[in-house]
Amino acid sequence: MTLQRRIPFDKILILDFGSQYTQLIARRVRECQIYSEIHPYDMKVEEVRAFAPKGIILSGGRQASTKGMPPL
Repeated sequence: MTLQRRIPFDKILILDFGSQYTQLIARRVRECQIYSEIHPYDMKVEEVRAFAPKGIILSGGRQASTKGMPPL
């Protein structure tokens, strides 16, 4: 019988608001040996808590930063 040991690791959650750079951001994070996942910006709070990220990156498009209202 073999026992597998679970090694804890840091996770980064990337919330995608429509940026063209989201995939690039995720790749750069992974190049730093950090696990990351991309999810849509409307991910439920319960899902974010269940994922238990060490940090969250908000990746938004140019329109999201120049308009008066966020795309929610």
